[in-house]
Amino acid sequence: MMKRSLVAVASAALLCLPLAACGGSDDTASDSGSGSGASSGASSSLDLVKSGTLTVCSDVPYAPFEDFDKSSATGFKGFDVDIVSQIAKGLGLKLVISDQDFDGLQSGLTLNAGTCDLVASALTITDDRKKNLEFSEGYYDSEQSLLVPDGSSITSIDDLDGKKVGVQQGTTGKDYATEHASGASIVSFPSDAEEFSALKAGQVDALLQDLPVNLTHQQAGGYQIVQKFDTNEEYGLAAKKGNTALIDAVDEQLDAMKSDGTYKKLYNTYFKVS
Repeated sequence: MMKRSLVAVASAALLCLPLAACGGSDDTASDSGSGSGASSGASSSLDLVKSGTLTVCSDVPYAPFEDFDKSSATGFKGFDVDIVSQIAKGLGLKLVISDQDFDGLQSGLTLNAGTCDLVASALTITDDRKKNLEFSEGYYDSEQSLLVPDGSSITSIDDLDGKKVGVQQGTTGKDYATEHASGASIVSFPSDAEEFSALKAGQVDALLQDLPVNLTHQQAGGYQIVQKFDTNEEYGLAAKKGNTALIDAVDEQLDAMKSDGTYKKLYNTYFKVS
């Protein structure tokens, strides 16, 4: 897969070109306006939790992909939120977003419970997850990264021996830290918000997780990314295993967004090509 250098808005750090995990409560918000695009007949053929509504679950906050925003129509904002908003519009569906725990999202439990139709939560496509989820085509490429406080003696993953490394449970970041952070104590947290709070409090020495999220922390000041790891990760939207009709419809919308320039416009809202 071809990749180019990217720069997150307001940051000089590099990202990978998009084509490729997130705290959770039970807040929901809806967009009362349905958009144009697919006919009501087409959307009615989809296996949805609620007729006429695309119910999307996401683990919030995980900026810049998903975050809370009381001023928005859905109550949420972010790259993933914009993507699914366009998909719902194209399918002629009302959009409802629900904040759910990431572990349940990546395992398929939340979808199997009928809580939502689609997961949009910076979810990396993996062979293991494919056993329980139906994935869309990839829509964003990402890397892992190591974040430390300014002035830290940690300059790479090789310096983590005897250190505490914060990760989010159920994520590929945790998998990478477990495999590669030799001698480190891996401390798992339910969400990015909690692990970043632990870093600020000095309870862990570093965070290992998705690059765009660590970039957001770096931009706020006081922290720096000391190493990036090219793991060939690609994010996808996910539906209940077997719900190929919904995934086919989602893929059609993603392809249309890429063809008409909508995807590029949304992407450049959060990231820009250097």
